[in-house]
Amino acid sequence: MQPEPEDLKYLWDMLDAAKFVVRLTAARTLQEYEDSRELRYSVERAIEIIGEAARRVSAGSRKSHPEIQWNAIVATRHIIAHEYGDIQNDKIWRIATSHLPELVELLTPIIERNPPEDGTAG
Repeated sequence: MQPEPEDLKYLWDMLDAAKFVVRLTAARTLQEYEDSRELRYSVERAIEIIGEAARRVSAGSRKSHPEIQWNAIVATRHIIAHEYGDIQNDKIWRIATSHLPELVELLTPIIERNPPEDGTAG
């Protein structure tokens, strides 16, 4: 099933933010992440964007792609946005360096098969 045009914009936003985090964290360590407020805030904000975009993807498109951990992505966004005092750097680091590269691999073929009409994010 082809995603709805609105969903494609959200999927593109997710992919773009995930790629950004992967580039940002490449060749970095957890210690460097913990020591850099700028890096932490950048990664957290990008993960927040991924979660918000995932939340907006329609139920039909989510159902068509059960390999994507929609609930976990949205839940992580909720923690960053609303429970920021509970953020654990090691968990965010694991998301950034393990889960987001996987997300890029899952989203890339979806976007390549169905690019947004204007080629940009919503």
